[in-house]
Amino acid sequence: MIETAKQQERAILVGVELQETENFDMSMEELASLAKTAGAEVVASYTQKRERYDSKSFVGSGKLEEIKAMVDTDEITTVIVNNRLTPRQNTNLEAAFGVKVIDRMQLILDIFAMRARSHEGKLQVHLAQLKYMLPRLSGQGIMLSRQAGGIGSRGPGESQLELNRRSIRNQIADIERQLKIVEKNRETIREKRVDSTTFKIGLIGYTNAGKSTIMNLMTDDKQYEANELFATLDATTKKIYLKDQFQVTLTDTVGFIQDLPTELVAAFKSTLEESRNVDLLLHVIDASDPNHEEHENVVLDILKELDMTDIPRLAIYNKMDVANNLVATVFPNVRLSARDKGSREALRKLLIDEIQQNFEHFSIKVNQDQAYKLYQLSQLALLDSYSFETEVEEITGYISPKNKWKLEEFYD
Repeated sequence: MIETAKQQERAILVGVELQETENFDMSMEELASLAKTAGAEVVASYTQKRERYDSKSFVGSGKLEEIKAMVDTDEITTVIVNNRLTPRQNTNLEAAFGVKVIDRMQLILDIFAMRARSHEGKLQVHLAQLKYMLPRLSGQGIMLSRQAGGIGSRGPGESQLELNRRSIRNQIADIERQLKIVEKNRETIREKRVDSTTFKIGLIGYTNAGKSTIMNLMTDDKQYEANELFATLDATTKKIYLKDQFQVTLTDTVGFIQDLPTELVAAFKSTLEESRNVDLLLHVIDASDPNHEEHENVVLDILKELDMTDIPRLAIYNKMDVANNLVATVFPNVRLSARDKGSREALRKLLIDEIQQNFEHFSIKVNQDQAYKLYQLSQLALLDSYSFETEVEEITGYISPKNKWKLEEFYD
C-alpha cells in the first residue's frame, strides 16, 4: 500500500477592523503565525474597515466577491477569519466560498488539540471544543433533519439535531465529572506543594516568548521547545539546585495570547493556577518581537484577572541576540539570550539575588558538633560560606520568613 503525503492546506486570512479595534495589525500577524503553527500555508490576507460586522456574511458584499475570486482561482482550501463568527455567518461564508471556513477560536482550539499531552489537558481541550460546537449544530442541512425518514418514522419523533445536542450535552457532563476528579487530585498535590518549605518559581509570558527554552536552560531537561505558538500547554514542574543544597521548583505554563477565547481561559484556568501559589514569577518577554509591549500588557491584564499581581515578579527580556533597540517597560528586569553561553550562570546568580531580597538576613552561632544540622538548613536557606576553623562558627545567610522558625534549634 502506497501512502500519499497529506497535502498542506492553502489558507486565506480575513479580518475586519472596527473603529474600536485595538492592535489590529498585530492580531492579523498573530493569526498568520497561528495558521502556520496549525500546518497551513498562508496564501493571502484580506482586511476591511467597517463600522460593524455584516450580520450575514461578516464582510461586505464587495469584499466577499473579491475573496471568492481568489478562492476559485488559487486552489484555496480554507478561509480563516480573525474574529469569532456566529453560526449563521459561518454557514453563509461556507456557502459563498464553497470551502471550509473557520474562525480564530476554532484555529486556537485546533492547535490546543495538537499540543495537549496530559490527560487533563486533552480533557480540557475536548470540553472547550464541545462547548464551542453545541450552539453551532443548527442549520447544517438535511443530515440533521429526521434521523431516518419514510415508513415508521413519521410523527413527532426526535430529530437528528436533538440527538446530536443531547449527545454533546452528555459528553460535556461526563468530561466535567472527570475533570472534577482530576482537579481534586491536583489540588491535593498543590496543597502539599504550598505547605512545603521549598521556594517556588513560576514561568509566565506571552506564547512563544521562550519560556520552555528558559526551563531547559535551568534544568538540563528537554521540554518541547519550538518557534511556534502554544508549543507548551501542560504545566510542568521541575526541581533545580540554585546554590549548594538550596533547591527551588520551576513551573512552566501555557503561554498567554490576546483575545484568548473565554471558553479556553476557563478550561485552562487550572493550568494557569499552577503559578498562583509561587513565591516568584519570571515574566519571559520576547525582546525581538516589535509588539512585545502589547504582549506585556496582555500578560499583566491576565495576571490581574487571576489576582496574581501581588506576587513578586522579575521580567526576563529574552532573545536579545536578535533584538533591535529594546526599550524595556517592565521592571525589575534582566536582558539575555537563553541560547547564549553564560546565560544559565547569569540567570542563576540573578535568581539568587532576587530571592535574597525576598528573604530575611540572619546570623547564628553554630558549635562544631552541630555542623551536621547545616546540611538540612542549606536546603531551606541561602547560606554564606563558612569553614569551622574555630569551635564556634558564625553562620550568616538568607531565609524565608515562613521558615525562620527552623533557626530556633541553633539558639541556646
